[in-house]
Amino acid sequence: MREINAVLPRDRGAAPLDFVIAVMAFLAALALGASLIADRATEGWSHGLAAKLTVQVVPPDSDDAKKVLERETDAAVRLLRATPGIAHAAPLSDAELNALVAPWVGQNGITSDIPLPRLIDASITPGEDVDVPALVARLKQAAPHASLDDHSRWITRLSGIADTVRYSAYGILLLIAGATAAAVSFATRAGLEAHHEMVALLHQMGARASFIARTVEWHYFTSALFAALLGTLFAMLLFLGAGGLERFGVDAVPFLPPLTLAWAEMPWLLLVPAATALIAWATARISVLSVVRAIY
Repeated sequence: MREINAVLPRDRGAAPLDFVIAVMAFLAALALGASLIADRATEGWSHGLAAKLTVQVVPPDSDDAKKVLERETDAAVRLLRATPGIAHAAPLSDAELNALVAPWVGQNGITSDIPLPRLIDASITPGEDVDVPALVARLKQAAPHASLDDHSRWITRLSGIADTVRYSAYGILLLIAGATAAAVSFATRAGLEAHHEMVALLHQMGARASFIARTVEWHYFTSALFAALLGTLFAMLLFLGAGGLERFGVDAVPFLPPLTLAWAEMPWLLLVPAATALIAWATARISVLSVVRAIY
C-alpha cells in the first residue's frame, strides 16, 4: 500500500483540507456529545421525577393564614401517608424552602413577612400505582388550599426539549458529513487536475481506474483520520473542562444537566474520526473513479 500511495505525491495545499476536516470533526464531536448529554438528562429526569409527587399548600388570604396553613399541611401529610402506594411523605423544612427560593430572590430577599407555601415531598413505592385523580379529590376535601403535582407535565416538556436537542444534533451531524464529503470531493478532483500528466501516464501504462483510485483514497483516509482525531481530542478536552468550571467560580445553570461527559461516554466520540475517515475514503474513491472513467 505504501508503494501505491507513493505514486501520486501529497499536494502542498493539503493542509487547509486537514484543518477543515479537523474543524468539522470538532463540531461533529460537540453535536454527538450534546446528544449524549440530552439522553442522560432525559433518563435522569424521568427516573428522578416519575416516582415523585409534590403537594403544595398555598397560604389562604385570611387573618389566621398561618394556622390554616399548618392545619392543612398536617392533614395533607396524614392523607398521603395513609394512601396505598405512597412510601414516604414529609413536608419540607423552612431551610429547604428558603434554599429553593434563594436562586431567584437571593438570601437577603427572604423575610418572614413573605408567606411561602408549604411543600410536601412524597415518593411512590416502586412497582405500585397510585390513583392520582382520586387522590386529588380526597386531598381537596382534607386541604382545600392544596394542589398535587405528579410531574407528568414537566417530564413531558423536558423530554420534548431533550428530543429537540438530540434530533438537532443528528441533523448537524448529517450536515457536517455532507460538508466533509463535499470538501474531500473538491480536493480530490483538484488533486487529479494538478497531477493530470501523472494520471495520464499511469493510464497509458495500462493502470486501471481502480488502481489510480487506490493511490488517492488511502491518502485521504489516513489524512482524514488523523485530522478528525485531532478535532475530536479538542472536543473531549472541552467537555472535560466544562466539568471543572465550578473551580473557577462559574456556577452551573439551574435545572440544566452538567455540560460534561463521563469517562464512560468518551469512547462514543471516537465514532466521529472513524466515520470521517470512511466518508473521506468513499468520497475519494467515487470521485476518482468518476473523473478517470469520464476522461478515458
